[in-house]
Amino acid sequence: MTRSPDDARSGAEPRVCRYPAYRYSLGDDAIDLAAMAGLVLDPWQQLVLRHALGEREDGKWSAFEVALIVARQNGKGAVLEALELAGLFLFGEQLILHSAHEYRTAMEAFRRVRDLVENCSDLRKRVRKITNTNGEEGIELRGGARLKFIARSKNAGRGFSADRLIWDEAYALVEDQVDAQMPTLSARPNAQIWYTSSPPLDAVSGAQLFRVRRRALSDEPGALAYFDWGADAELDGLSKVNLDDRGLWAATNPAYGIRISEEAIGRERAAMSDVGFARERLSVWPPDIAGGFRVIPEADWRAAADPRPVPPVLPVAFGLEMSWDREWSAIGVAWKRADGLRQVELTRDAHDELDFRRGSGWVVARAKELVDAWSPCAFVVDPGSPAGSLIDQLEAAGVEVCPMTLRDATHAFGGLFDGVSGRDAAARDVRHGNQPELNAAVGGALRRSLGDGFAWDRKLSASNFTPLGAVTAALWGYTSMSPEWSAYNLLESVR
Repeated sequence: MTRSPDDARSGAEPRVCRYPAYRYSLGDDAIDLAAMAGLVLDPWQQLVLRHALGEREDGKWSAFEVALIVARQNGKGAVLEALELAGLFLFGEQLILHSAHEYRTAMEAFRRVRDLVENCSDLRKRVRKITNTNGEEGIELRGGARLKFIARSKNAGRGFSADRLIWDEAYALVEDQVDAQMPTLSARPNAQIWYTSSPPLDAVSGAQLFRVRRRALSDEPGALAYFDWGADAELDGLSKVNLDDRGLWAATNPAYGIRISEEAIGRERAAMSDVGFARERLSVWPPDIAGGFRVIPEADWRAAADPRPVPPVLPVAFGLEMSWDREWSAIGVAWKRADGLRQVELTRDAHDELDFRRGSGWVVARAKELVDAWSPCAFVVDPGSPAGSLIDQLEAAGVEVCPMTLRDATHAFGGLFDGVSGRDAAARDVRHGNQPELNAAVGGALRRSLGDGFAWDRKLSASNFTPLGAVTAALWGYTSMSPEWSAYNLLESVR
């Protein structure tokens, strides 16, 4: 459905708006204090504060956790500034901890609150000190209340007892950081946690934020207030979303027409990829793979497991894959078994360690070692992938590289998928070694459209895709380049 900007809900309620019932809200007090300090909030920012700062009959916050999900540059920082001013000067909170994923982001938030306080005489006169020392930035009032700004780490926040935790840029909030900071609230009688963020980059790095969203969308969200302006879609389903819909731009950006113009969003649309624009401007979430196995059904993958040592009928084929961020590399192998089935696994070195390791410095030497030992029919590398940067080094070392085209990538995807999960169960002739690393890669894998077919999605897959890419390439290399197998398939195809 296409809407005009005039009909959009810009500045109004978010698409997902859930919060516990409350008797009274201190939101208006926070809004008024911010205005006194020179910070006039938009209607949507006021809405968040009113519902998030609701009180129960016993005077405690109705929401223990608050999550605000909105695209960048809309003004979520102003919501936090108003909240922190109220916590310091109105609510009697003794310690507020504001953390961000990076030091410079936390410091930018500190400077904005500091400027509001210093430019308001009524607030400034209640301040004991403002600390600008590197790593100690914060504001302390004469009565002892403190607001501290820190960069998140697995140890940040330990030793403190806080009334309020603010996790800004929560798309990068990880379990170790939650575990370090959550106990700071245990001894406080009326604590509250805030998550503010745009959607996470993937379901792994954003695992904590996904947990919050699942609870918000469940039948029993509990003491959670949740405000999400994101479009009703996932990044693996963008073909169903009209990314040029101006009404959608307005509905997903509550500051549309206030501080974000249609012209500015239009420039972003022209310059950014579809996925990047959808995530960063329309707040579209990556797919939630909590259940896993979104492409190959788990039952099919489990049925194809055969961890027994299976000697190959030579020749074998190898495939090289590297993660999109170049953090991981893997080498896979495929071969024909004596029973006529095909086998795929990650290769192992002389110490029985998988050839699935960090970085790429080890790859060329290991590839040369494998080629010398096995004389494969193919050593496959996709030139358009991150691993393509190693082709020159591989060939200089004497490894003859078999490149994949975009069309080959769709055939490689189809070959593994059909071999494990094809419609004809009798034709499912691919087995794997039940290696946990490969199982995890298949469980979190997603596919993308490529031409008239599909290929694996390196970026959106919610687990480390690298092992799966390696064995997919190896299987394609064996099926395409093995004299016995390719000749057999050709004859079968013309009967």
